[in-house]
Amino acid sequence: MSVLTSPNVVETKIHAVVGEFSDERELVKAGRKARAEGYTKIEAYSPFPVHGIDEAIGVPRSILGYIVLPIGLTGTASALFLIWWTGAVDYPLVIGGKPLFDITFSIPVTFELTILFSAFAAVLGMFALNGLPRLYHSVFNYSKFAGATDDKFLLSLEATDPLFEVDATSKFLRGAGATAVEVVEE
Repeated sequence: MSVLTSPNVVETKIHAVVGEFSDERELVKAGRKARAEGYTKIEAYSPFPVHGIDEAIGVPRSILGYIVLPIGLTGTASALFLIWWTGAVDYPLVIGGKPLFDITFSIPVTFELTILFSAFAAVLGMFALNGLPRLYHSVFNYSKFAGATDDKFLLSLEATDPLFEVDATSKFLRGAGATAVEVVEE
């Protein structure tokens, strides 16, 4: 994003400094160093899940389970209510001396609706918590970002971090083992 400040001067806004690392172990080590240094706005990008990176850069546990559990229980309750209502209230029909409502006959449908509601809650909750679909993010301006889905391990220290200073942050990433460092603009 460019802001015109005078007739011939264009000011650009910095999003982050991105460092590229040779492998996942170096990425985790750099993430730990950045967190120990006091950085809080840290993001890691890699072509596959990296064990330990969440803890290293301070990502909190997901609240997705707290979303899925009540929605799954809603599926359970709605299945039981539907079976009870149709069998005992709306259309009571005694066949072969069976009771109008019995929990043992309700297990398959109850299980299926619990799983269905939970699956929808998990997928929609994941999209909502991740802010998806996102067609553009400023870190995509990093010249080698396409490699993050192939063979690059990237650590981004965002400009909104209280400790962020372009030169000091770039120097820190180089000292942490980055093979390439680039300032990314919005």
